[in-house]
Amino acid sequence: MTNLLDDLAWRGLLYQQTDAEGMEQLLGKEKISLYCGVDPTADSMHIGHIVPLLTLRRFQMHGHRPILLVGGATGMIGDPSGRSEERQLQTTEQIDLNVQGIKKQMEQIFDFESENGAQMVNNQEWIGSMNVIEFLRDFGKLININYMLGKDSIASRLDTGLSFTEFTYTLIQGIDFNHLYDHFGCRVQVGGSDQWGNITTGLEMIRKTHDENAKAYGITIPLVTKSDGTKFGKSASGSVWLDAKKTSPYEFYQFWINTADSDVIKYLKIFTFLERAEIEALEVTVENEPHLRKAQITLAEEMTRLIHGQDALDQAIRISQALFSGNLKALTATEMKDAFKDVPSVEMAKEEKTIVDFIVEATVSPSKRQAREDVANGAISINGEKVTDVAYVVSGADRLEDEFMIVRRGKKNYKMIKFV
Repeated sequence: MTNLLDDLAWRGLLYQQTDAEGMEQLLGKEKISLYCGVDPTADSMHIGHIVPLLTLRRFQMHGHRPILLVGGATGMIGDPSGRSEERQLQTTEQIDLNVQGIKKQMEQIFDFESENGAQMVNNQEWIGSMNVIEFLRDFGKLININYMLGKDSIASRLDTGLSFTEFTYTLIQGIDFNHLYDHFGCRVQVGGSDQWGNITTGLEMIRKTHDENAKAYGITIPLVTKSDGTKFGKSASGSVWLDAKKTSPYEFYQFWINTADSDVIKYLKIFTFLERAEIEALEVTVENEPHLRKAQITLAEEMTRLIHGQDALDQAIRISQALFSGNLKALTATEMKDAFKDVPSVEMAKEEKTIVDFIVEATVSPSKRQAREDVANGAISINGEKVTDVAYVVSGADRLEDEFMIVRRGKKNYKMIKFV
């Protein structure tokens, strides 16, 4: 099997290491437990969250055990890392719901059943019962204020303001690493580059609460960027979520398939588990046959299958093919709704109208004269069915689920009609 650290370096997944030589020696002689944390600030992760998790999965595939920490406690505080303002605090009930949503997504990514199956833990279990005296006496005394002020995540907020609540976040994350070291044999923390300060606080806490034989390590993953300088992980409609209700599998698939040629090989390395030889072969196709978009199709298929499963991938491909061919009749009403969620829409009353009056009112055609020409020339279709009779009456039979309709003019001009 490929050397793990060499593979991570080739994929561009190693940004900082606290002790690269010690880490290499550790992995060379034993199978370890290592962790990554996610704060439940929402009931779903988005694709910007998953790079450290996918890296942890790579460790699991090499025989190591991942510990997945969901921050039921830290999620109630707010991490100042990368933020310019205080996080909106959430209720315990909301955080519990968020934890359940994230847990389902973790189960899609990790193997929980094998000998080195993933373990999921919640820091609410050891932080939630701690009183303020215990916190200050047992842990607050371990970390010097000057040490904390040296952290970029804290220093960058001193001018704009930082509450004591968020100031203490790095201490609590340090308690997490210390607890997992003691109770789970956890030797390594993996995080995004913005977590470097929190990871090193954890190592400092382990150093101060154990003898000199205690060895723990930290690794950070670089921030994923796009070659044009714009932010990765955003589509035209906002964040790309792992929850199918927030970002449908079709939208998820389309996000990846629209990756620029200049980014696609980098993303194949970072996000997929394809072998090096296969990725290098796809790199050749990007250079020699970019119009075939083989690399983008592979990336979209791998990611959609990983997060949503084979059935959802099949559906996303079916929608994509139907839109490309214009054969909307192959789609269910639900698939049409997903496919056309972001096309221009207009609201209309549930009334019968001739096709000419209907498409003018729906602003599909600009005038009645043009509408008659469009219908007669076969340029208008409703839900994938061409309408060529200018006397055709649009009725309830044309409404999908009695609430919407897809009208197309020409080859690519779609409009969703929502009935109220």
